[in-house]
Amino acid sequence: MDRYIAGVDIGNSTTETAIGFFDGRSMRFCSSGIARTTGIKGSIENITGIITSLENALYNAGLSLADLTDILINEAAPVIGNVAMEITSETIITESTMIGHNPATPGGIGLGQGITVLLDEIDLIDFEGRYIVVIPSCWDFVDAARKLNESMKKGCSIEGAIVQKDDGVLIGNRIAKSIPVVDEVRYIDRVPFGMEAAVEVAPPGAFVSTLSDPFGIAAVFNLTPDETKLVFRTARALIGKRSAVVIRTPGGSVSAQHLSSGTITFFGNDEKIVVPVNEGAEKIMGARKQLAIVDDIEGEPGTNIGIMLESVRRVMANLTYDKIDQIRLNDLFAVDTSVPRPINGGMAHEISHESAVGLSAMVKTDRLYMDGIARRLREKTGLYVNIEGVEADMAIRGALTTPGSGIPMAVLDLGAGSTDASFIDTKGLIRSVHLAGAGDMVTMLIDQELGLNDRNLAEEIKKYPLARVDSLSHIRHEDGVVEPVPEPLPTHLFGRVIALKPDMPLSLPAGLSLEQVRTARRQAKKKVFLCNTLRALQNVVPGGHIESVSYVILVGGSALDFETSHMVSEMLTKRDIVAGRGNIRSTEGPRNAVATGLLLAYKEKWTHQPGATEIR
Repeated sequence: MDRYIAGVDIGNSTTETAIGFFDGRSMRFCSSGIARTTGIKGSIENITGIITSLENALYNAGLSLADLTDILINEAAPVIGNVAMEITSETIITESTMIGHNPATPGGIGLGQGITVLLDEIDLIDFEGRYIVVIPSCWDFVDAARKLNESMKKGCSIEGAIVQKDDGVLIGNRIAKSIPVVDEVRYIDRVPFGMEAAVEVAPPGAFVSTLSDPFGIAAVFNLTPDETKLVFRTARALIGKRSAVVIRTPGGSVSAQHLSSGTITFFGNDEKIVVPVNEGAEKIMGARKQLAIVDDIEGEPGTNIGIMLESVRRVMANLTYDKIDQIRLNDLFAVDTSVPRPINGGMAHEISHESAVGLSAMVKTDRLYMDGIARRLREKTGLYVNIEGVEADMAIRGALTTPGSGIPMAVLDLGAGSTDASFIDTKGLIRSVHLAGAGDMVTMLIDQELGLNDRNLAEEIKKYPLARVDSLSHIRHEDGVVEPVPEPLPTHLFGRVIALKPDMPLSLPAGLSLEQVRTARRQAKKKVFLCNTLRALQNVVPGGHIESVSYVILVGGSALDFETSHMVSEMLTKRDIVAGRGNIRSTEGPRNAVATGLLLAYKEKWTHQPGATEIR
């Protein structure tokens, strides 16, 4: 009866293997292996990843394929998901009323008020007034500064300047009087002349205060209460900017409007619920919660949400060879967020943080396509291959090898495309659920909120802690601790925020502060991982009574994240639930739970030990 057996777990991102030696009475674990899953989970393309993971585990055990007698694989039902971001608001400038951005080289500090005038025409004006001078790119900074100085000597009261090129500091350093200078105004030809204007430049590290406050603008321009209401959007769009210009023009305004983002329709319980996307995540998830079982989800045709949901169906249809209209979506997850977007009608590539909804959708088929995988694996290896167990059942068995764990227990797998949860009660009954929204959605939120337009960089930010390079020999960690580095850092990293990858630090784009990146990263994880943790537990625990769970074990790749498990643990500790990372077989950490469970289930079957019963 002595034999070596391999348990193989085909996951969405990784394929994990456990090798065990079974003598007819007990199972001795020998090694483990891991490889990236090839193809979509549950498809024939998984074979390459299975073989790689298997060979890795055999090598670690000092064995060869010929030493194996059995390969056990899990019932890897395909789970397809997708994520999208839907902008639901837009700020629009009309009549050229505002400039607000963060140029690298503004000049001077303070607030200046006056009438806008073109530098070319400064000799034609009445010197008794106060003026804001507009300097187009045809002016060299030396000539512009000379002209300003000449005008000041003649008695012209110049209170500020608006410059097209990036010459703010160069001009500011060459004039006799210190004035605020806003530069890098790309569309300076849109600036109206002869209008009341205010220019503000904040000190380094600070933000404009007067022009980002509606009452501050009201004081500058002596506005009535009704007029103050009209500048609220202007002030809002200038929050967090180092420099700003507000020009009072007849009929000019900054307006915000809601965008038509389409609708989502939930089907279930012989009814349907329609909710507009631009009503936000709370309304969307409220509609989702009204249906205990979702039969299908549709997006309005021709909209972003309609296109996203259609793509999910198409991928699953190509995998299963079903017709696309036979594919049913069974979950959707939405979160409210804000993303930086160029202001429509802006003059200096102004950015406003607009309202948006992040969406994740998923379809899981109940049909199993493992027979084809098992057959192909037999042909490749010449070994007996058996589809041994349901994933939720196996995960529970594997997680119970974590020292200190017990039942009633829930297992959480915060994956890339889905959040999977299993729960075992004191009678050994197991319930499971697969929900949309996981690591890929966190990555998308980080990417969008920071305006990176780089998913790979967002993925790295998600995984690693941050630091700021205070000097080439010291870094300041995100918790404030200053640490010397063993070797001097490259000069291009000075003053930059870095992600602390194990092999080498990763430099983040200039202009991003450590606190800004840290906040975006943690908020994205809270919105997705923490919300979906509660949603998953409420689905698998009878009656949704989360407090009846004694232990929660986190498994899978996301459990390796440096902060996610702590965030989940902190949240659940308030409910007197013991939560933390799994440590499978005391050696594997949160990895290998299902593969380990496959071997334990095999042992139970051959030694006639009762196992758990799964409730689908």
